Amino acid sequence: MDADVIVVGAGLAGLVAAHELTSRGRRVALVDQENAANLGGQAFWSFGGLFLVDSPEQRRLGIKDSFDLAWSDWRGSAGFDRLDDEDTWAVRWARAYVEFAAGEKRSWLNGHGITFLPTVGWAERGDLTAHGHGNTVPRFHIAWGTGTGVVEPFVRYAKQAARDGLLTFHHRHRVDELVMQDGSARGVRGTVLAEDPSPRGVASNRDAIGEFELTAQAVVVTSGGIGANHDIIRRYWPERLGTPPREMVTGVPAHVDGRMLDISAEAGVRLVNRDRMWHYTEGLQNWDPIWPGHGIRILPGPSSMWFDALGRRLPGPCLPGYDTLGTLKHLRTTEDIAGYDHSWFILTQKIIEKEFALSGSEQNPDITAKDRAGFLKERVLGKGAPGPVDAFLRKGADFVTAPSVEQLVEKMNELTDKPLLDAAGIKRQIEARDLQIANPYAKDAQVQGIRNARRYIGDRLGRVATPHRILDPAAGPLIGVKLHILTRKTLGGIQTDLDSRALGTDGKPVEGLYAAGEVAGFGGGGVHGYNALEGTFLGGCLFSGRAAGRAAAKQTA
Repeated sequence: MDADVIVVGAGLAGLVAAHELTSRGRRVALVDQENAANLGGQAFWSFGGLFLVDSPEQRRLGIKDSFDLAWSDWRGSAGFDRLDDEDTWAVRWARAYVEFAAGEKRSWLNGHGITFLPTVGWAERGDLTAHGHGNTVPRFHIAWGTGTGVVEPFVRYAKQAARDGLLTFHHRHRVDELVMQDGSARGVRGTVLAEDPSPRGVASNRDAIGEFELTAQAVVVTSGGIGANHDIIRRYWPERLGTPPREMVTGVPAHVDGRMLDISAEAGVRLVNRDRMWHYTEGLQNWDPIWPGHGIRILPGPSSMWFDALGRRLPGPCLPGYDTLGTLKHLRTTEDIAGYDHSWFILTQKIIEKEFALSGSEQNPDITAKDRAGFLKERVLGKGAPGPVDAFLRKGADFVTAPSVEQLVEKMNELTDKPLLDAAGIKRQIEARDLQIANPYAKDAQVQGIRNARRYIGDRLGRVATPHRILDPAAGPLIGVKLHILTRKTLGGIQTDLDSRALGTDGKPVEGLYAAGEVAGFGGGGVHGYNALEGTFLGGCLFSGRAAGRAAAKQTA
């Protein structure tokens, strides 16, 4: 045997699994198709949001949360409807994960040196129903260091384990086959790729220079999802979300290619819920791209007005920050706009300064660097938009500004193949919305949401602009933002039991084979069901990677 356990994929789930194994004395071969610069994978680039329930941060802000409330939100969002089949294990994973988030998760993270900003974000506010999708309360805890900080301790553990002789890195090794022996996983075969010194995230070569085979008592697959493979996304795009876009921006590096899903299936593993996926509707073309088609997601506050490609205001719950897939469904299934791959925000300078955040570690240098003084100066005491947001405003291909609606719409029409927007029609809709601002109550659902958000101190101080008229000259200039569909997450994948053991087509565990992270739908083949509550992707990698590592360590004892 070349190792006790082979871990395929050096992203967050793989690193966590490797740590659980090496801390128990197991020898690990860590195999990844990218170079050493890419340790941590996709998680390195994330904003670092983590879903926690009834945390000290929440309590200090007056947020009343509980396991019961969080589990109600999760079930309403997930909409598990395949309980006798594909969701059999997913729903068990979901409950176990919410219990983890309401219990041990925070102290376990603190034990690894991961701490959080004092504010708690309110992501995925939902579909405007008590029983449906969405977070009833803020639960989005941002780690100091963003995703980079979440990955860092597990990279450190891996490097130390390598120095101790317990872990061997196999960079630039692409797995093409799981080696099965009498129905048990006993290793991997694949292609050795040519060295590539490219920086982290940059697409690397796929030049084959040899072959390899590694053997072990067990294999843990943690190879990530399909977010950079638009062909696979379109192949499994669900009919319920209408037609797939012709053009999308890509929210993950090129190595997030989904290869190991079909490779696992060829070895007899059961794949489930492949029609469930998570893509954003607020994507931007990155003015300074790292990987091909690099897109950045706006994390919007609730005040921007949202219009479809023809200039009609989106209906509730298609509001900024509320219902990601509900909005995607509206844009892709409404007949007269389904042929367009974009929508629009219209907002003011006052709104962008307070409400725009950009997802990603590189777009939040103060938090990534754990620069508390810089964070306070930039985001709390500073004037104007945060530096990365201002850079997009000045340099981004999707931003236009103007002092009047007529001039703004003229510039917005220049960003499409033909002029689709009517300035008079858009102005009427803005004026109607502005009339709702005069009172502390309103019939407009978005205005109600703004006022509801400002009752929460975290939003009032740092996330939601003071209600004002969009056409108030003092709040200007006006800003138009062209929004694209941004690819991101796989919500289905390898079905696993609660020990992260991969299940075969007969529903029984495949001996010696485990799966964790996005390739396993973050646990059970789809812990989120149809909808995510945000802060649950990194957490799913942590939780399932931990389970896989611990279970594989027991098997190889």
